[in-house]
Parts: sequence; C-alpha cells; structure tokens
Amino acid sequence: MRRRDLLAGFVGLGAFGLIPERGWANVPLPADKIAMPPADTQDHFVKWMQANRGEDPAFLAQRWDRLQALFSHKDIWGAKNIRGFLLTPREKFVTPRNLGQAYVWHYLDIGFGVTITGPHTVARMTSALDVGPGAKVLEIGTGSGYHSAYLSNLTGHVFTIEIIPALAARTRRLYDDLIAQGYIEYKSINTKNADGYYGWEEFAPFDRIIVTCGIDHVPPPLLKQLKPDGIMVIPVGPPGAQHVLKILTARGDDGAITTARSDIYGGAPISFVPFTKMEGGRVSGTHNGD
Repeated sequence: MRRRDLLAGFVGLGAFGLIPERGWANVPLPADKIAMPPADTQDHFVKWMQANRGEDPAFLAQRWDRLQALFSHKDIWGAKNIRGFLLTPREKFVTPRNLGQAYVWHYLDIGFGVTITGPHTVARMTSALDVGPGAKVLEIGTGSGYHSAYLSNLTGHVFTIEIIPALAARTRRLYDDLIAQGYIEYKSINTKNADGYYGWEEFAPFDRIIVTCGIDHVPPPLLKQLKPDGIMVIPVGPPGAQHVLKILTARGDDGAITTARSDIYGGAPISFVPFTKMEGGRVSGTHNGD
C-alpha cells in the first residue's frame, strides 16, 4: 500500500480505542469527541493534539518527525499502528535526564540496568504483532511502560510483566498518574511484578505475546499460553545479537499445533537487554540455557 493511501485510511479510523468516560485533564473536550489526529501535515497534527490532548508542541513536532523516519525505514505499517504511535507520548516514559532525547533513534537508559527500546524497534515489533481490536496481549518486560501504552491504543486488553520490583512499582505509579491526567486508555493495562518466563497463566491464553528482552530460545510456557492462530514477537539469539522472530501458531485438522517462524529484520541482529530470571525472590542471572 502506498503511503498516501495508508494515511487516507488512517484519517478515516475515527475514535477507535478511546473510552468515552470523561474529558482529558488539560482540555475541555470529552474523550468520546476525540477523533483521529490529522495525518496530512505536521502543523495540523500539532495543533489538533494541543487542543485535544494538551501536549507540548515541541514534543509533538518531534513525534511527527520520527514518524516520517519510521516511514522511510519501513518500520511501521497499518493505519492502526500509525495511530498508536501518534497518540503515545514517549516523552512521558523517559527519565528526566533524557527528556531532550525522547524521540532519538536509539534506546535510552531508564535506570535499573535496563533501557527504553528505540522507537523504530518498538514500531516494527508492534506492526509485526498485528494487534486487532479486542485482542488479548501479553508483554514480557514492562520497562518504562511506553510499549504497553502504545499497545493500549490498539486494544483494551493489555497484560504486562516486569521482573524488577522497583521498576514495576515505578511504572505502575506512572500509569496511574497519567490516567489521572486523562490518558484513560491506560486503564486497560494490567501490570504484574514477576518472572515473565512463565507468562501469566491466570489470564491465558493470549492472542498476541511480545517479548522485549533477549533470550537464546523461545520459552515453552509462553508458547503454551499463545492461542492457535496467535502471534508472538520475540528476540532470540546470543547476548547482544538477537534475531527478532515472528512466530505464528496454527491448529491443523488433526488438532496438532504447528508454528512458523520469520525474522522481521531479514536476518539483521538487534541487541536487547537480557531476559533475566527470578530465584528466591531476587533477580539473578538469565534464562539463557533453561
């Protein structure tokens, strides 16, 4: 699909994903009157978002510019994913020290020895995940909270697990603060502090699973919690050189489940923080080799 055709469809999506509860904290319009942000020019986008979301025009301009770079590198596709990117304020999820770099290409430190993934990788992984309305999505590695915030603009059922207790608590507080400010879509994000290797069996099975940390194999518990005809996106490979795999499951006529794998970067390695494990209530080592 050509870019102008894609954007035409994007403008026509309307208010999909926004919950008609109350107005945004900083603007007079109620949520059910917030439609799709304009996608024709930066100026129209920035002015609309200022009026309807009360966000900073400087960051909005940076968000628009980064979207153009995503197009150039073919890291985002589908109107719903473009909408999700434009409606998610990445600047809310970086540390104060890195605020001026919120929309740079690369990952940024968020403390605790982990990072917020770069916007190009987030966009490509999310586009490959192909999240539809109503899909139940499990994210392994909450981190800063940005990726789940992006996903909450695609579906109202997001489940995310963070292994580091202090980071999990900090991000949960951030979500609650942003909900109070009017980002009511984040009410759909369910958080848990646990070892993500074992998934979230209470709410399984999931339509989609996304893993944001690197491991040398696909965790069997996660594969078991993925529905037939589901999709998992996961970085697999040795430390610092993972391949981001898209795994599709299917149920045959005989009831057997099969999987098909593809590399969303065409074989290019991408570096992710390690998939750590929890032992005795503490984060210790990684799940490589398990």
